[in-house]
Amino acid sequence: MSMMVGPSVPLSAQARRRRKFWNSLGTGLLFVSPWLIGFLTLTLYPFFSSLYYSFTSYNILSPAKWIGLENYQKLMSDTKFMASIGTTMYYTVIAVPLGVVLAVLLAMLYNQKLPGNRLFRTLMYVPLIVPPVATALLWQWIFNPQVGLLNALLAKIGVVGPTWLGDPHWSKISLIIIAQWGVGGSVLLLLAALQDVPRPLYEAAEIDGANLWHKFLHVTLPMISPVVLFISITGIINSFQVFTEAFIVSGGEGGPVNSTLFYSLYLFQQGFRYFHMGYASAMAWLLFLAVLIVTLIVFRTSARWVIYDRS
Repeated sequence: MSMMVGPSVPLSAQARRRRKFWNSLGTGLLFVSPWLIGFLTLTLYPFFSSLYYSFTSYNILSPAKWIGLENYQKLMSDTKFMASIGTTMYYTVIAVPLGVVLAVLLAMLYNQKLPGNRLFRTLMYVPLIVPPVATALLWQWIFNPQVGLLNALLAKIGVVGPTWLGDPHWSKISLIIIAQWGVGGSVLLLLAALQDVPRPLYEAAEIDGANLWHKFLHVTLPMISPVVLFISITGIINSFQVFTEAFIVSGGEGGPVNSTLFYSLYLFQQGFRYFHMGYASAMAWLLFLAVLIVTLIVFRTSARWVIYDRS
């Protein structure tokens, strides 16, 4: 007995488009699935689980116990937590503006037609490819009060150098100096922005009788202000998360006298030395909120000094 097969019904144009869309979506998801799985399991899940753990007492070895806002309340009376905030803010307030000013000055210098400029531009980028641990160890030797390079140079001019990293009054200054070691990345960005400044603007300023300072203040600086904003924000975010250099030079202790106990270092101690993972998660979320708020404030105030129109 033969089976009767009815005539096939042609798909409508809308159905064909829908099928093509789902086929394309499936193919695209298949290609991005390695990244998607990694993002969901290694980024998104830890992100939201840390929010839950911040309301618990959790030491990794035993199940988390819900304690509500106790971790956050305990932070407010933790003297080392307050000290870490003070150290981090001190570093941020000095290191970030200093880095921006230094980057602008070096970019202006390297933008001039001077002999050896290409070599110096290349050398400026070298510190960025040196591992942070190696950088910290190098500067630890430079700041060594007995055999370090810096005190040896100061001795040549009759100046007795301080103990630097061993002195609580100089340790943060030392780390601020180390931070300027990586200024080359900002310099390269500013160099690209300087070379994109329209030449007719300088010519118009010269016709109006502007000197070098006026041209820099009213032409150069406004034209490169978007890049200045970018390096300022990234500098603030990085300064809130200083860890490697402070960990290496203090042996992970944040000394002397908590002078290098940065926020991220104290967070690391709580989470991975004492296994107070719930407490560390609360600190991590406060850090996230602080970075978010400060970044938003900088963005809101940037409308007064950042110029995007190059016409």
